Amino acid sequence: MVTCHLRYRIDMYQVANFEHYARLWMPLVERFGGVHHGYYLPHESDSDLAIAIFSFSSLAAYEDYRTRSMSDPDCLEAYAFAEKTRCILSYERHFLRPVARKT
Repeated sequence: MVTCHLRYRIDMYQVANFEHYARLWMPLVERFGGVHHGYYLPHESDSDLAIAIFSFSSLAAYEDYRTRSMSDPDCLEAYAFAEKTRCILSYERHFLRPVARKT
């Protein structure tokens, strides 16, 4: 399994638009075979920080999702929404693997 951790810098005046964007993506990731663990928005922290976490069975499965999302109409609509509203200033993507508990 591989987990993608996205760290966004968002426009603090566009939090509502970013939340809409997040709600668009959660079911899309799942439709492409991933498990979305959620988006996290600013609360008592930096006002421009947001996080998304989702997993795929492998890096290959994630790459397949990325390729297919580039031609999917719903994904393209979500990308266009973020571009139109400029709610995302920048983002960093990190790939992580879980550490199994020893029993």
